[in-house]
Amino acid sequence: MGDHIAPSPHKGGRGKGARKKGPNRRKSADAATGGGASRDTDANGAPKFSHDNRFAGGGWLGRTAYAALDLGTNNCRLLIARASHDGFTVVDAFSRVVRLGEGLATTGKMSEEAMDRAIEALSVCADKLKRRNVILARSVATEACRQALNGTQFIERVKQETGIMLDVISPKEEARLAVMGCHALLEPGDGPALIFDIGGGSTELVLVSTDGVVPEILDWASVPWGVVSLTESEPLEGEDEAALADTYARMRKKVSDAFAAFAARLPAGGGDHRLLGTSGTVTTLASVYLKLQSYDRKQIDGLHLPTEAMREISQTLAALPPAGRARFPTIGQERSDLVVAGCAILEAIFDIWPGERLGVADRGIREGILRALMASDAKRRGRRPA
Repeated sequence: MGDHIAPSPHKGGRGKGARKKGPNRRKSADAATGGGASRDTDANGAPKFSHDNRFAGGGWLGRTAYAALDLGTNNCRLLIARASHDGFTVVDAFSRVVRLGEGLATTGKMSEEAMDRAIEALSVCADKLKRRNVILARSVATEACRQALNGTQFIERVKQETGIMLDVISPKEEARLAVMGCHALLEPGDGPALIFDIGGGSTELVLVSTDGVVPEILDWASVPWGVVSLTESEPLEGEDEAALADTYARMRKKVSDAFAAFAARLPAGGGDHRLLGTSGTVTTLASVYLKLQSYDRKQIDGLHLPTEAMREISQTLAALPPAGRARFPTIGQERSDLVVAGCAILEAIFDIWPGERLGVADRGIREGILRALMASDAKRRGRRPA
């Protein structure tokens, strides 16, 4: 495929010789301890990316507010940030579960209730954009809006009621932005790495080479199974042990079948089989691994965990009824019905790319959008005459 991820303001190489440990890299699970802020409102612990001096906080760029909005099948997320000398600083953030794709697999359309929830969340985002005087923003929508028969009408309704113009991006662009946003957390190593994003309506898999200054996309795939679509496709038909096991087995097979073509193209043997995941599934399971009482982004983002431990947690959760899963503080009622689908997708990924450790990223599309906005704006302004 050979697509370079650009623009990227990173300094230095990330290839075989790049063994230097960055500030968020190779974080050990043993170094993290409990406690923290809510996932929905936390704007602290903002991700840091290396930028050149054009991004210094004292200049025009440091005074400019940029925004990235990601309306997914399950969540609506917003980040507003200003550039700083070592990356960007988040000045406002918003995240809400909207379940926009609820019922989509059955009807082919987004329901009125789901669209109302999304409009309500987007209205909050619109207010934040105005209050923060954002001058450059990009708002994207993904699988639910790509698939829905009433997607075009919904996009127009969003524009009329909130003023936000949603860009329905392709699966390839979704994968590219996710890689842009999180690749800094890849561990050093030999051979290609697999970065994945388990969404609400789809899962993106991206094989990247880290031999150059920035990752090069070697191959990618998008399958129409995310935590919402897979849950609705394989509903639970009982809460006894046999029914739970059967549902999980059906989910795993469905995802494995969808991954088959991509899996056949993956290089055999060699390399370190590095893995990096960006999604609510991996961050939630990481918080369960750490036994957190409340979600804490600072402890999760950049963590690297044994894949075997993540398999064990996945299988434990899959064997529990929804009420049992909800007892985990960082799962709760809100995620108890969807987390098992995420576990099935995660195990299917481990099956095709058997790495020993999983990197966890609480960053992705929005951070990728912000990096691109800041870099392109700096380039554009730099060309103006003094």
